[in-house]
Amino acid sequence: MNKKLISFLFLTVVFATSSCDVLQEVASGVLSEPTTEEIGKGLKEALSNGITKGVNTLSKRDGYFKSAYKILLPDDVRKVTDKLKSVPGFSNLENELLEKMNRGAEDAANEAGPIFLNAIRQLTFQDALNILMGADNSATNYLNKTTNAQLYEKFNPKIVASLEKIGANTLWKKAADTYNKIPLVTKVNNDLDDYVTKKALDGLFGKIAEEEKNIRRNKGARTTELLKKVFAKQDSNRK
Repeated sequence: MNKKLISFLFLTVVFATSSCDVLQEVASGVLSEPTTEEIGKGLKEALSNGITKGVNTLSKRDGYFKSAYKILLPDDVRKVTDKLKSVPGFSNLENELLEKMNRGAEDAANEAGPIFLNAIRQLTFQDALNILMGADNSATNYLNKTTNAQLYEKFNPKIVASLEKIGANTLWKKAADTYNKIPLVTKVNNDLDDYVTKKALDGLFGKIAEEEKNIRRNKGARTTELLKKVFAKQDSNRK
């Protein structure tokens, strides 16, 4: 066999081998399915990251007050603030209440982290798979269903303490009592605690849903190889 033929056969073998290796790498990087265990770990990692970011954002000063999750005054309170604008001592009532309510929610937001993370730890592999292949807010809905009551129990005392600390409850009770003395008006409840607690939780779950959608839709938010692999399975299901 001449040298040219031997060289040709050698290059052919090398090329064929290299091609197979490349194909295997492509297959392993793009086509391989994450295991059930990887799906569970990946989803828990994604949720933990999103929750930590969401809670940290809302618990900062202005996390509620100057965000899309700002707690607005309920209709009864607006009715009171409008009526008392001309009464000495209450001209700025609406702005004061708005800020104090939102500060109370910001103060309470840190209570959510441990409760959410405990719920995540209890996710089964089947729960994780169902969530991964579900809608953009599937994880948020799961957390709402499994943690809302517990979060309320944690948030409410914190909200009460926060509103008391910053004077929101005292201000509102004084305003409500003044309003209720006006002839012929429909009496209003002078308790803000339940309303602020529920609105704070609405904002919290809204922020978590935002973070969940980001990692589902934005590939740049998948910062580890595990997250990339797990959410590639979700991506392939959407095609």
